[in-house]
Amino acid sequence: MATSNTDYAGESPEARPESIDEQVKRKGIRPVKSIEDMAQDGVFESDEEVEQFLAHVYAARHADLA
Repeated sequence: MATSNTDYAGESPEARPESIDEQVKRKGIRPVKSIEDMAQDGVFESDEEVEQFLAHVYAARHADLA
């Protein structure tokens, strides 16, 4: 849904939340073309740290199912 500046007449730009489209334009965000673009070495220091992270994610995703 598009809005015009007249929809917010009398309000300062800080008074209204920025739309997703405005944030994307301001931040210069681009779509991910490949998951490889997001891969980075050194995120986890050890295999144990990876396992702890995965256990945490698993628990968080299944917490509301019980």
